[in-house]
Amino acid sequence: MSEHEGLLADLLSALGPANCSSDPEVVASYSTDWTGRFGGQALAVARPGDAGEVRDLLELASRHQAALIPQGGNTGLVGASVPRARLEDGRPQVLLSLTRLSGVEEVDVSGLQLLAGAGTTLAAAAEQASRHGLGLGIDLSARASATLGGMAATNAGGLSVFRHGPMRERLRGIEAVLPDGSVVSELSGLAKDSVGWSPTALFAGSEGTLAIFTKLIMRLVPLPRRRLVALVAFSSLEEALESAAAGRELLSSLESMELTLRAGMELAVSHFALPAPVGLKEGAGAWLTIELAGSGDLESELGALVGRHRPLSSAVASEAPLQERLWAYRERQSEAVSRQGVPHKLDVAVPAGRLAGLFAGLAERLAGLPSSELYIWAHLAESNLHVNVIGPPPEDQAVDDAVIDLVCELGGSISAEHGVGIAKAGYLRRARPPGNLALMQRVKAALDPERLLNPGVLEPT
Repeated sequence: MSEHEGLLADLLSALGPANCSSDPEVVASYSTDWTGRFGGQALAVARPGDAGEVRDLLELASRHQAALIPQGGNTGLVGASVPRARLEDGRPQVLLSLTRLSGVEEVDVSGLQLLAGAGTTLAAAAEQASRHGLGLGIDLSARASATLGGMAATNAGGLSVFRHGPMRERLRGIEAVLPDGSVVSELSGLAKDSVGWSPTALFAGSEGTLAIFTKLIMRLVPLPRRRLVALVAFSSLEEALESAAAGRELLSSLESMELTLRAGMELAVSHFALPAPVGLKEGAGAWLTIELAGSGDLESELGALVGRHRPLSSAVASEAPLQERLWAYRERQSEAVSRQGVPHKLDVAVPAGRLAGLFAGLAERLAGLPSSELYIWAHLAESNLHVNVIGPPPEDQAVDDAVIDLVCELGGSISAEHGVGIAKAGYLRRARPPGNLALMQRVKAALDPERLLNPGVLEPT
């Protein structure tokens, strides 16, 4: 560390010992991603409290030729929010935790928007909005940890994309600090403003490579008068996919439609001592978790779908406590998989008409992998699959190669909602045309010529 004593001294001077630490145990607690697959060694963890302190840290990084790795709630799955195992130029890495940039500053009821710090968790923002009968229009199972800034950086999706769109569509404005220390602000909250380029649109999904979010304006939606949640069991995956395709057309109040399979159900039940879900003892192979939201006759709407497709069995909940129990079968699966070992997690999407081909292809191409366990769940309304494989070592790319190859052949996306990070940087040349990649590289070079922010992320290799 002696060669970086000057950088450490300047960091401590800028933030104070309460908000900057080089203690190995403290740094280690920030340095591995949620999956356990990615991580490295940072020199220190810095926790700025406002845009001015973010600007100071960028100036220090430039002066000392260090890299800054932005981190929100560290719920990412592609290695973008943790230090790299190594940087090719040997620069020190400083982990930039944005959790102090938290708190809801305003809920504008008449304008249907919320202004909050980038480090505000999704759950905290949703709770503040709900006091006014409003919601964010976006939800994730990691709501207690995921931050608004991190969600914006990855263009997060989650459970309500079919109805309300991903994070990019939920944003009305941002404040952000550029690598040169200048502050970009788009916080007027205007629904219509066509003066020049929008930094909000540019930076959403940029994974911390172009700017550091400090504040965000979220678009709000009125909370529905009622919600209805159903867990519907089917004998086979094919029956569940057929019912889901019909549901996208029939269910005008559809908020979420999630797919779970038998292997994942059994895993969640065993790890969390959940009661057996409907259909498990009868041999069900697939389940749909369907949530309807609105003021109409939700029961009749659901009944029309169930009556047409004759599932094996179903459970329906209109009250929040039972709804949470039904959702637990889907939401606890990610944690259950991680308890099995370090997973290869691939978040992919294909056109809706090719979903069956994706499932068939995955079963065929992953069957030959030795000692591997496959778990799949899906945001089925958006044809977004989460493929999880336990068994191969973290550095083994065979699983990733097989899944990405298939997805590209089917005309899909290698990252539907969790970003590219470093996990999928090697596949960028397959995922985007050369002109798109050249544009990304030119924008990066213009805004961050020293590569201060998140080097290696979103960079084709």
